[in-house]
Amino acid sequence: MKYSIQVNSLSKYFGKFAALKNISFNLPHKGFFGLLGTNGAGKTTLIGILLGLVKPTFGEVRILEHNIENEKNFFLNKINFESPYVDLPKKLTVKQNLIFYSKLYGVKNPKDKISYLCKALKIENLLDKKFGSLSSGQKTKVGICKSLVNEPKLLLLDEPTASLDPDTSLFVRKFLIRYQQNNNMCILIASHNMMEVEEICQSVIILNKGEILMRGSPLELVKTNNCKNLEELFIEIGK
Repeated sequence: MKYSIQVNSLSKYFGKFAALKNISFNLPHKGFFGLLGTNGAGKTTLIGILLGLVKPTFGEVRILEHNIENEKNFFLNKINFESPYVDLPKKLTVKQNLIFYSKLYGVKNPKDKISYLCKALKIENLLDKKFGSLSSGQKTKVGICKSLVNEPKLLLLDEPTASLDPDTSLFVRKFLIRYQQNNNMCILIASHNMMEVEEICQSVIILNKGEILMRGSPLELVKTNNCKNLEELFIEIGK
């Protein structure tokens, strides 16, 4: 089986503090997967390592069958990341931002791709507006557009629907589901929205204090732990 992510005996220390403790897992090359955990569980550190931004203390990470530490240039047009907590340049227009990041990722002739994504995300009317003037929902849509211009094989999403109203949140989820199905890619979602994860993720990893506490399909985890849903399970873990 081909894997999008292979993590083997991964640990990360900041001084004496262990943010991740000897974790291992593999994710297939296509599908939706969830990364759950309370604040301080290690999610942000793990995402940083998967993006090549944080160097692990021990262990190995392979992305799309390649070693992320030794082949960083390989990943520039193979993976992408989106978080509502990371703004794009505020003084640039939406169009300028999308063209800038397309060039950064090495996308050739990006106009057709940008046009397609803007139409699908219903943000064509925002192209000439400065990013800093947009609402949170509009920024999220633009950010997702940016994260897909290079047609990544692996997309990492950090709280993709945080602070969105219900209608926009539903729109974004439906768009991501369609896009993933049409492009046979892997999407890893770090989220506190249990309903969202339960709805779209085929498997989830739950981190607790830097360790993998549980892993499996949402249905399996809920049944095994005698809970009504993931939200109830998450509350029990936090006690």
